[in-house]
Amino acid sequence: MRNKLLIGVLMCSFILPFAMAQEPSAPSSFGFGFELGLGTETLPINPTAPADVTNQATYQKLALKPDISFGKIGIGLDVTLHFNIKPGQNGSNIEIYEPDWIPAKAGKTFFELYLPKIAYVRYGQKGENLFVKLGSFDDGTLGNGFIMGNYSNTRFLPETRIFGAALDIDGQLFDFPFVGIETFAGNLANFDVFGSRLYVRPLAGTEMPLLKNLQVGATVAADTDPLRYASDRFRSSVGNADTVTIAGLDTKLPVLNTPVVSMAVFGDLAFEPRGRWGTMAGLGGKLVNIVLYGAQLRVLGPDFIPTYFDGSYDLFRHLKYQALQQEASGSVYAGWLANLGFSLLSDAVVFQASLDGPFAAAPASGATITDYPHLRGVLTLAEGLLAGFSFDALYEKYYLGAPSPIGTGNFWKDLVSPENAVIGAKINYKTGPAVLSLLYNLRYDPATGDYVVTSSLMSSIQF
Repeated sequence: MRNKLLIGVLMCSFILPFAMAQEPSAPSSFGFGFELGLGTETLPINPTAPADVTNQATYQKLALKPDISFGKIGIGLDVTLHFNIKPGQNGSNIEIYEPDWIPAKAGKTFFELYLPKIAYVRYGQKGENLFVKLGSFDDGTLGNGFIMGNYSNTRFLPETRIFGAALDIDGQLFDFPFVGIETFAGNLANFDVFGSRLYVRPLAGTEMPLLKNLQVGATVAADTDPLRYASDRFRSSVGNADTVTIAGLDTKLPVLNTPVVSMAVFGDLAFEPRGRWGTMAGLGGKLVNIVLYGAQLRVLGPDFIPTYFDGSYDLFRHLKYQALQQEASGSVYAGWLANLGFSLLSDAVVFQASLDGPFAAAPASGATITDYPHLRGVLTLAEGLLAGFSFDALYEKYYLGAPSPIGTGNFWKDLVSPENAVIGAKINYKTGPAVLSLLYNLRYDPATGDYVVTSSLMSSIQF
């Protein structure tokens, strides 16, 4: 494991300086920020024990978050200390939350515990010729997202931060537009979920206005530990888990790029274990630089799971793995996906919602995750638009319209029910240098039927 981590770090350290030298020179700006945070947080007393209300306690929180930027390069740290002050015979005693610092107490390896204290390292943005990011992700995507789309390693915040990595290099960086690569790892310390996409532009050397931008790609993504977050009871019922590997081919072609409308068309063919397969064709883009849109038509083999590595994969990965162990049954069926949203005031307000499912009516019984529609919605309000408020919110819901005991059997009732849902919100209020932040996460555990709620309230000062 240490060798894998060392290789990744060495690759980034070699490629980044070389790539920077290849890009056109741009004005460099140095920035330094520092955030000092105080607050409270509910954490498990023993992270290695089952999660329930008896295994939770409230701790005081002190967070030190320096942030350094230079041009496109940014580095942020997140060093957090949880503690409680308790009276004793000789005065007050400070009780430190040991899982913050001792791997054995946290049930983690050294790298799992200490790498996340680096909040992020980044260079550039997704879609640029060079993009490097290490840290937390809510948008891990390879290609068109049919295999891995919007994968998130933040589902266990605030109690657990996971340190991932992404490295994308387009050959246009070196004046060689014929080839490029995208790579992603959800957890560098454990190296469980990872993938890569290699793509070519076979007609890049021609003068054809559209076809010279055609991409043809191949993606491979895998999970080496699909039962990582499953309960001991679930593990014992399933037994030893094999690596899940998914591979596919894709195409992407930008056809319009004007201030009024932008559009790209794309297609995918993907293969999952036990002979499962699926294909899709779609389009997406932006209208009048405001409306975000997209649509897909899908033809899916029996029990194929589109976007296997999705935004809530870490919460449902054991259930998806269990579904893969069953022999595929049924017939080929058609599916769909539609997304719609808007982006206003230079992305100061962004809303996106996507809904996908099969064309067939929901079955009267059964519990396959692909038999029922799935909704995902995100809303972002940037700082400065609404007084001192800013926030990010997520709502994701599975098994819409599923019968009891999985759901209510009614699509609209399930839509607003927290069962089978993942809800997250971070609300900030800034006045002068002071910031008050509320972080709230709710997730439904289908294995136990319980709701797992984590929250934290923190005040900080930004310098």
